[in-house]
Amino acid sequence: MKLTNLGLIALALAALAGCKNKSDDQQRTVFFDKSGMDTTVKPGDDFFMYANGKWIKNTKIPASEVSWGTFNTLRDTNEAHIHQILEYAAAHDDTANSINQKVGDLYKSGMDTSAIEKLGYDPVKPQLAKIAAAKDYKDLVKLAADGFKTGDGFLLGFYVSPDDKISTKNAAHFDQTGLNLPNRDYYFKTDTASKKILDGYVTYITKLFTLTGVDPATAAKKAAGVLKLETAIAQASRSPVQLRDPQANYNKFSFADFQKQVPDIDLGDAFKRMGLQTDTVLVGQPGYYKALNGLLKTQPIDAWKDKATFEVLSGAATYLSKPFRDAHFDFYGKILSGQKVERDRWKLMAEDVDGGLGELLGQLYVAKFFPPEAKKRMLDLVNNLQAVYKERIQNLDWMSAPTKEKALAKLAAFTKKIGYPDKWKNYDDVQISKDSYYKNEQSIAAHNYRRMINKVGKPVDRSEWDMTPPTIDAYNNPLFNEIVFPAGILQFPFFDKDADDAINYGAIGVVIGHEMTHGFDDQGRQYDKDGNLKNWWTKEDADKFKARVKVLIDQYSSYTVLDNLHINGELTQGENLADVGGCMIAYQAFKNTPEGKSDTKIDGFTPDQRFFLSLSRVWQMKARDESIRMSLSNNPHSPAKWRVNGPFSDMPEFYKAFNVKPGDKMYRPDSARVKVW
Repeated sequence: MKLTNLGLIALALAALAGCKNKSDDQQRTVFFDKSGMDTTVKPGDDFFMYANGKWIKNTKIPASEVSWGTFNTLRDTNEAHIHQILEYAAAHDDTANSINQKVGDLYKSGMDTSAIEKLGYDPVKPQLAKIAAAKDYKDLVKLAADGFKTGDGFLLGFYVSPDDKISTKNAAHFDQTGLNLPNRDYYFKTDTASKKILDGYVTYITKLFTLTGVDPATAAKKAAGVLKLETAIAQASRSPVQLRDPQANYNKFSFADFQKQVPDIDLGDAFKRMGLQTDTVLVGQPGYYKALNGLLKTQPIDAWKDKATFEVLSGAATYLSKPFRDAHFDFYGKILSGQKVERDRWKLMAEDVDGGLGELLGQLYVAKFFPPEAKKRMLDLVNNLQAVYKERIQNLDWMSAPTKEKALAKLAAFTKKIGYPDKWKNYDDVQISKDSYYKNEQSIAAHNYRRMINKVGKPVDRSEWDMTPPTIDAYNNPLFNEIVFPAGILQFPFFDKDADDAINYGAIGVVIGHEMTHGFDDQGRQYDKDGNLKNWWTKEDADKFKARVKVLIDQYSSYTVLDNLHINGELTQGENLADVGGCMIAYQAFKNTPEGKSDTKIDGFTPDQRFFLSLSRVWQMKARDESIRMSLSNNPHSPAKWRVNGPFSDMPEFYKAFNVKPGDKMYRPDSARVKVW
C-alpha cells in the first residue's frame, strides 16, 4: 500500500512524540527575566543597557558565533527541534521518495564527512575542466549560460519574480552580479579594517587555487587578477543605498533592446541555453551589463577563467573536503564576521536541510511544534494591530484625504500568512541519496531552477512563501502586499500564548507592526494595494512624507556605533521606519487590551514598563566588532541597541513610563521626534 505524504508525516510524528525535550511539558511562569538588568543605568540615558546591561557585561560570545543574544538562543532551541526530526528521519527513511527519505538522506549525506573527505574537490573537476577549455569570452558566456540549469550559472544575475508594475505576471529579471564581497563599497575602502578584509580576500582566493595544485606564486598572481577584475565590476555596480530605489532599478527592455545594450554577448544563444523564452526582460542595473560587455572583450580571457574557476571553488567550498571548508570559513567566518570556530556540523546541516528542502522539513516541523491555537492567537493579534493602523492613518494630520483613501485600501488588502503555507511545494523531481552530498545539492539546485524558469510569463502564485516554516523571522512582500510570519518566530520571547499582553504586544506585536509599516516605508509606499509599483500619492503628500523621513534619517545617522562609525541613516531608513512605526502601532494596540488599561504591576513593573522591557529583551544581543562593521556597511537594519533606543526616543509614552526628562541622553525635543505613521 502506497502512503500519501500526509500518512508518512503522521507515522513520523507518532514516533517523534516520545522524543520530547524536558522543557516541552514545562509551563513558563516568568516572562521577563530581571537578572540581566543594570539598574545603575538611568532608563532615559540608555534604555538598552538599563534593560540588558548586566547580561551584556557577563555574557561571552561563544567562539562559534559572531554574536550572541535572544535570537541565538531561540535559534539553538529551534535547531534542537529540527535535530530531533532529522535524526528520526535519518533512521526511518526506508520508503523511497518519502519525506523522511529525502530529508533524512540529505542530512545523512552531509553528516558523512568521511565520504566527503575522500572526494576532495572531485565533484567540481568536470566544471573546472570546461572552464579551462574555454578559448575566448564567447565560450565563457556559453558555459555561464549552460550552468544555470545545474545551479552554476554566472555572469548574468538572472532570476524570475513578478513584474513590479504588473504584479500578477512573472517576468525574467537581470540584476548586477559578479562580486564575492558583500557589496561594491568593500573594493574601494582604504581604512585599516577594510584593508585587512581585502588582504584576507586575496589570501582566500590564493588558497583555493593552491588546493587544486597551483603553485603559490602562480596562485597569488591569479588572485590579484581576480581582485582587479572584480574591482572593475564594482565600479559599474550600484551601492546598497542606490539599490533601495525601486523605480531606478526597474528598467524594462524588449529582447532586441537588451541585446543592443550588450552587442558582443549573444543573448539569443544564452537564453536558449538557459531555457528562457521571453520577449521582454527587466534589467535592474543596466550599467552593469554595459560594463560586462566591455570587460569581457578588454580583460584577458585568462583573468575571466580564473574568476570563473574561483567562483566554482568558492561556491562549492562548503560541500567539499575540509581544506576547502576551512579556507572558506577562515575568510567569510573569521575575517569578515569575527567568528572564531565553525559551528557544529549537525547545526550546519539543520540549516542546510531547511534551506534545501524547507517545505518538506516544514511539514514535519509545524505538525509537532506549532499548535493550532498559536495560529489563532497570532491572527487575533494581527487583526488588532491592523485596526489600530487604520485608525492612525485616518487621524494623520499631514496626509490628504485622497492619499489616505488609497493607504487605507492598501492596508485593508494585506494578505496575512501565519505559520506555514496552505499549499506545500512539490519536490518529486529531487533525487536525494545518502551517499553523495554534492550530488544532492546539485539535484536541489536543478529543481529550483526548473521551478523558477517555468514561471516566466505565467500568472503569479500568491500562495507561495519566501521563507520556510522553521525560520525565525518575518517579512513584508510589497509585490504580494502581504505580511508573513513563519512558525519559527512564533515562540518565546517573541510569542507565548500564556504570557501577559504587555510581553506579547511588546515583542511579536512590534514585529507585526514592523511588517505592516514596511508596506508604507520608503520602498513599500511606492507599491499599491495590488502589489504594483505605481504612484498613488499626491505630490504634496509625498513631499511631506520625505521631509518626515528625513528627520528619521538624521536621527539614526547621528548614532555612533563603533569607534567613529555611524549608522547609515539612508541605508537603514526602511527598517528604522518600520521599527518606529511598529512600536507605536503595537503600543496603541496593547493599550486597547484590559491589561493595557490597568495599572496592575507584575514583577514590580507597570504594564507600560513591561511593554518596553519586552522589546528590549527581544533585542538583547552582543556582537563582535567585525560583525558590527559588516552590518554597518551592508545591513539595512540598525544594530540591536538602536532598534530599542531609537524608536523609544520618539515615543512620548516611553518618556512617561520611565520618567524621561530633558537632560537625559535619550531625550529628544518634540520637534525632533519622528512622526510618520
